[in-house]
Amino acid sequence: MTTPHPAVERAQALIDFDRYDQARDLLARHLAEEPGDVRAWVKMGYCHLNTQQAQQARDAAAEALALDPEDYGALILRAEALTRGPGSSWRDAEPVLREAVRVNPHHWYGHAMLADAVWRMAMVRYAEASGTREVGHDEFELVTRGAAGIAAEALRLGPDEVYAHEVAKLIAEFSGHAVVADQHERAILRADPAHTEALVSQTRKAAGAPGVKAARAADLYAAGLASAPDSAELQRGLDEATYRMLRGMRWLALLCVGLAGAMLDLWVADGEVPRELPVPLGQRLWYLVPTSVIWALGALLRYRRRRAGVRLNVRSLMGRFRWARIAVAQAAWAMLCALLITQVPWSERTLPQVLFWAGLAPTLATMWFDRPRTT
Repeated sequence: MTTPHPAVERAQALIDFDRYDQARDLLARHLAEEPGDVRAWVKMGYCHLNTQQAQQARDAAAEALALDPEDYGALILRAEALTRGPGSSWRDAEPVLREAVRVNPHHWYGHAMLADAVWRMAMVRYAEASGTREVGHDEFELVTRGAAGIAAEALRLGPDEVYAHEVAKLIAEFSGHAVVADQHERAILRADPAHTEALVSQTRKAAGAPGVKAARAADLYAAGLASAPDSAELQRGLDEATYRMLRGMRWLALLCVGLAGAMLDLWVADGEVPRELPVPLGQRLWYLVPTSVIWALGALLRYRRRRAGVRLNVRSLMGRFRWARIAVAQAAWAMLCALLITQVPWSERTLPQVLFWAGLAPTLATMWFDRPRTT
């Protein structure tokens, strides 16, 4: 392998730090003196490609291929440039990628990109031949069998490469192989724990699994956001799980209202003798013990065990989402009614009964109404 010119090496260092304009200027000066440097043309092409100048990247690839038609890097550059920007075409890129794989059959990337092109074009050709855009899983598996084989070769050559797994995952998903797609998704996260798409998908699956409570779902979304803080989907999932947690607080308040009603014997069956009023002070104060246990175990302890991101999101959601504030306010209102029922020394049951229904009925009605509400 020919040693790259020092100017090309310096340009690559600039590209590694995303300083494409500086790298392009350096390469332009070098190519003005040595226009036959294939590597310099390829690096120039990637500078254009990474600054959304697909046509200039195609021109640079053409210059490189004119000097060496079998240069693997130039072929890959041309294929990538053909799939981006105005006039992009996977149809045109496919033969270029086949030539790249022929030139260098031992590099994983050419196989992965070829598999990407083949499954896309297989779908297009099937749609053109059948006149339909709807393809069943069984049909898709037959149509993309060739692409799946190429993707398998890419994974054999690069078992830990993210792009190879991404292509294989797409093919598996469209073929209806959910388990295989999930395996590729997990492999992607092992190689790149901050891969947003795979992270969102895996987090959503874990949070939506049967038996997963709102608090656990919130922790999962918060953990995902720690790795991909800019993901709007993970933030939406965290907001929804947090809202479910806040809605659950009302059940604790209603349980306290029910205990208050039982303490005063607000409703007794025919023939039963109700408790004498007013209830002694000791019994009224004793009511605070089970109430404190309910809130300590059901809300406070569970809240403190949550990830810091969940605790912060509780406060944030209450400031951003009206229904979250309503849920908390209703829990507070129900608790106020329960405390008035139990702590005031009532001599008759009429007003405590009114307070009981005032704490119970509006909250239950709203819980049914806001069940489908999301953030």
